[in-house]
Amino acid sequence: MKKSFKFFLLISFTFYSLNAQDRITGESFATRSEVLGQNGMVATSHPLATQIGLDILKNGGNAIDAAIAANAALGLMEPTGCGIGGDLFAIVWDGKTKKLYGLNASGRSPKDLTLEYFEKQKMTKIPSYGPLPVSVPGTVDGWFELHKKFGSKPMLEILTPAIEYAEKGFPLTELIAWYMQRTIPFFESKGFPNIYNNYKAQHAGKLPNEGEIYKNPNLAETYRQIAKGGRDVFYKGGIAKAIGKFIQEQGGFLSSKDLAAHKSEWVEPVSINYRGYDVWELPPNGQGIAALQMLQILKGYDFSNIDFGSAEHLHLFTEAKKLAFEDRAKYYADMDFFNVPLQQLLSEEYAENRRTKIGKRAGTYSAGEISAGETIYMTVADKYGTMVSLIQSNYRGMGSGMAPPNLGFMLQNRGELFSLERDQANTYAPQKRPFHTIIPAFITKDGTPYVSFGVMGGDFQPMGHTQIVMNLIDFGMNLQEAGDAPRWDHTGGATPMGLKTTNTGMIRTESGIPYATIRELMDRGHRIGTARGIYGGYQAILWDAINKVYHGASESRKDGQAAGY
Repeated sequence: MKKSFKFFLLISFTFYSLNAQDRITGESFATRSEVLGQNGMVATSHPLATQIGLDILKNGGNAIDAAIAANAALGLMEPTGCGIGGDLFAIVWDGKTKKLYGLNASGRSPKDLTLEYFEKQKMTKIPSYGPLPVSVPGTVDGWFELHKKFGSKPMLEILTPAIEYAEKGFPLTELIAWYMQRTIPFFESKGFPNIYNNYKAQHAGKLPNEGEIYKNPNLAETYRQIAKGGRDVFYKGGIAKAIGKFIQEQGGFLSSKDLAAHKSEWVEPVSINYRGYDVWELPPNGQGIAALQMLQILKGYDFSNIDFGSAEHLHLFTEAKKLAFEDRAKYYADMDFFNVPLQQLLSEEYAENRRTKIGKRAGTYSAGEISAGETIYMTVADKYGTMVSLIQSNYRGMGSGMAPPNLGFMLQNRGELFSLERDQANTYAPQKRPFHTIIPAFITKDGTPYVSFGVMGGDFQPMGHTQIVMNLIDFGMNLQEAGDAPRWDHTGGATPMGLKTTNTGMIRTESGIPYATIRELMDRGHRIGTARGIYGGYQAILWDAINKVYHGASESRKDGQAAGY
């Protein structure tokens, strides 16, 4: 790494709050060293979930078995960010076939809900909460699709650890207790049914605090039914009927027939080459290609002469983000309904054209002309060389507020992300998948696996992915440092829910970005602010092909843990 970069960081972090104190090795902002293991690695946002995944690996399971087991545990242990009422996306490097596979396990809108309904109700936006934003939950089908293609252990064995924790209880972490103490009362204040029964009744009507024991016997029974009866129990059996009946009683449109018609889709991941590394994302309806568009623009600049965290770094990053997100608003949608011009959007020629619009000052852009809330991220790698990058969410934290009776989970509100303006790529339609924020990522080098990673956090995710890739490749950070380095985001401009752009937006920075950078950015016309809890949560696994060792990382912004053996 360049001397100027190290000097810059030394000065920056002398005056700004540090994440770690007086480390002997590595960058001063790193919270710890990378975790190393030869046989397997699990990195999730909850230590107990990580240990469940690790136990599965040690007991002969593979990465897919461990990922499903850990995801089920997270649905119990972090209900404020995920669960089987939500959707799932995954990228898998299969150690046997030496290929990447992509899974889109996101659900579709109700067949009986039409755009005309919203227009008659004079709605210009789908509500954030209640029955109307509820789309089919795709996670359970995603589990079974992954298991059918790659899994090895019986599903009952895979789900048993989460079932036992749901029945016997586990201590809440500081972060999840904090979120629950704010989220559950919010849903109760709106008068949504079953909130008390799902989350408080088993604790004598009181939400547990940090370190107190939390149980969810209803979810334990739901998991047990799924483990024994398979995915059809959820999509065609009693669970589907209970979900449909409940939502329609609440004035919504999702029905058991919508769940019965659901299926996940195996898709081809897409990539761009960034300075010799192939960075992979999934195609829309997700926003992963926004990270690829940003990187395609940014690789036109020589970052060997630009310091990390400098005004030039943040300026070029922000302008590339604005350009990519304008295209995101115009072109990203369910590809069964809209012909997304992937090849053109990701081409070097298009990036070169977009790059010409970037000047020395903050700009406002429109989409290019082309012919044609809380989340969990986790990653697992096994001794067979298989690596899975998996992300799963309910959106807006716990989701819609719609908790079907006696099932132990809440349904997602992804449908909120449809546009109600006619003739847009992401305009609402029946049986359509909404624009999605959650995105897994993967990096390969010369056709071999390098890094499986992701960054939680809504609109921030493509920005987080881009920052991680640049930290690793441009700035020479190790896997842990790449996640612990200070972050920034940009908010403002068009969204897939509406194409209007009003201003240059705002850059919001973590405390590790020095004031000298902030001052120069303001001189360039950028608005600067701060925010709490918007900078995502990162997990990653790197494969060292020379030494045959996995490197794992999980950052300090969440409660996560990386562990290997």
